[in-house]
Amino acid sequence: MSTASTLLTGLAPVLDTNVRILILGSFPGAQSLAAAQYYAHPRNQFWKLVGALVGEDLTALPYAERLPRLLAHGIGLWDVLGACEREGSLDSAIRKPAANDFERLHELCPALETVGFNGQASGKFAPQFAQAGYRTLVLPSSSPAHMAMTFEQKLEIWRQLLVDGGAGLPAPRQGSLL
Repeated sequence: MSTASTLLTGLAPVLDTNVRILILGSFPGAQSLAAAQYYAHPRNQFWKLVGALVGEDLTALPYAERLPRLLAHGIGLWDVLGACEREGSLDSAIRKPAANDFERLHELCPALETVGFNGQASGKFAPQFAQAGYRTLVLPSSSPAHMAMTFEQKLEIWRQLLVDGGAGLPAPRQGSLL
């Protein structure tokens, strides 16, 4: 059966009440869905980029340890789409997209200030988050399909996630997954 005719369901959000920065992708790639892990493709630069932001080598950690480390730094993770039809992993192949339900975000993440969008596809949702009162940034995609920029060029833009009136990144703390 072709995956184009099968509804794919995304991954659960990585959130808690202390999240100040939320990074939203579009929808997990085929490798991420198969592994049930965000950004599982070995050439995706997400974990390296965020690790550079928080000063930890997240790529060296097992996946199960990466998520609590994100939360400890006040960073949450989710996708704009909760389901879609798609053959392969490219955003351009997404059909019948269904957005995640973000209505409860203020309740689930009362400290949330900044929403970063990992690439142009998820960035199309930036206006609705800005209208809801969040600071938004559309970031260059961490995907291996987006190699027009070097890692260093991407990182320079991703660092803008930490700029919020001088407060910067929250101090590490213990967190729990919702």
